Amino acid sequence: MLLSIPHLTPFSPFLRPTSPKHGHYSSKKLISRTGQLLVNEDKPRAKIMTFGSSKDEVDVPLEAGEWLFLGMDFGTSGARYAVIEKDGTIRAEGKRDYPLYMSKDTVDWLGSWKTTLHSLLDDVPISLRPLIASISIDGTSATTIILDSATGEPLCRPLLYNESCPDALPEVKSIAPVNHTVCSGSSTLCKLVSWWNSYDSNKESALLLHQADWLLWLLHGKLGVSDYNNALKVGYDPELDSYPTWLLSQPYSYVLPSIQAPGTSIGPIKEDIRMQFGFPKDCVVCTGTTDSIAAFLAARATQPGKAVTSLGSTLAIKLLSTNRIEDARFGVYSHRLDDKWLVGGASNTGGAVLRQIFTDEDLAKLSEHINPIEASPLDYYPLQAVGERFPVADPKMEPRLHPRPESDVEYLHGILESIARIEAKAYNLLEDLGATKVEEVFTAGGGAKNEKWIKIRERVLGLPVSRAPQTEAAYGAALLALRGTAQ
Repeated sequence: MLLSIPHLTPFSPFLRPTSPKHGHYSSKKLISRTGQLLVNEDKPRAKIMTFGSSKDEVDVPLEAGEWLFLGMDFGTSGARYAVIEKDGTIRAEGKRDYPLYMSKDTVDWLGSWKTTLHSLLDDVPISLRPLIASISIDGTSATTIILDSATGEPLCRPLLYNESCPDALPEVKSIAPVNHTVCSGSSTLCKLVSWWNSYDSNKESALLLHQADWLLWLLHGKLGVSDYNNALKVGYDPELDSYPTWLLSQPYSYVLPSIQAPGTSIGPIKEDIRMQFGFPKDCVVCTGTTDSIAAFLAARATQPGKAVTSLGSTLAIKLLSTNRIEDARFGVYSHRLDDKWLVGGASNTGGAVLRQIFTDEDLAKLSEHINPIEASPLDYYPLQAVGERFPVADPKMEPRLHPRPESDVEYLHGILESIARIEAKAYNLLEDLGATKVEEVFTAGGGAKNEKWIKIRERVLGLPVSRAPQTEAAYGAALLALRGTAQ
């Protein structure tokens, strides 16, 4: 089973999730619709802290299966939370945009993320908080925070996931294996090396954390813990389950955090956070993962050969494989998922190109008239701008969206089919590089709503394609929280 989450009868974390019970966030027998705690003397009991002083503890009957699990997703533009039961049912969910805080001339991202974290915790229904057994968080990959381990204060502003440090790339390439994942200007290691070479003050107590690590630290208070998904782009070798010798020999290696598997219990939630929000005494905080991995976990693609295509602004694919594939020439790398590998790549084609040409209303109306069984004779390579990453590595590739037929239906058909061909080529490349052959594709992102496109892709890929039943990364983070308690 993916991530080896133990069975808690009758639970499998990849059962189809259901929607929240509208108007009723109560646990099955413990809490009324008004949030009043109900006591049944015949049931096992647990100490639950209510709001107020430490004296306000209430004995509450607790059944096996009553505990809930909280996951939070900190994405590129906002954050979400999801509370699930052991069977995968969603009990509550919500989202928050990041508030804009400025510090001098730059955005205070740490202040914004901390405020958002507290807002999400406050958004969890009061009646559910006493039953939260564990919490996990995912964050954007390669978002880097360097702080003083003695004080917890940042030593520089956060370096975001999409920021590049080309000044450090030659040095990183000189120490890392050829075509390694860190050999990209936006890698965590390039950001660390760039900071190390430019920071003139005392570095003895410096510590590197990823976005998810830092947010989780605010909850558990133990500095220096990360997971092997977030640590991949700093050079951690998930196959050896250690930092490689070429990295440990560098003068900045002491800055690196210790590594655990995603969904590992770190420790209990801090007392001040527990008191402020009303979580139970035994609530634990678990290691997280990246936002894209959490979204994959949510889609329940649990066997080798299963894949998830995200049809958002760009086209991103992730394939569960028995083999690890790394090739920086195509931006292809593998995340470890227990004894399997999640192989991924991303093309610059996708929904952003469609929105340059059509409105959402146009897309919906025109798609109704497309016959997905018929192949389009039009051959395009839809790109927003010059340059492609995957499955063709060509920074000079020009967009190709002509000739344009008189019929907008035919034009849209040709673009959708051309993107499907790129998707097929991408999966074929992964197989050529040694990944497990794709057998089934789940679809996430805005493009998953277009049924005609799904049918086109089924024909072009020659594979079953379906919309993923759950695609929110917060749901995947909640599954990791459940794993932490199952261990």
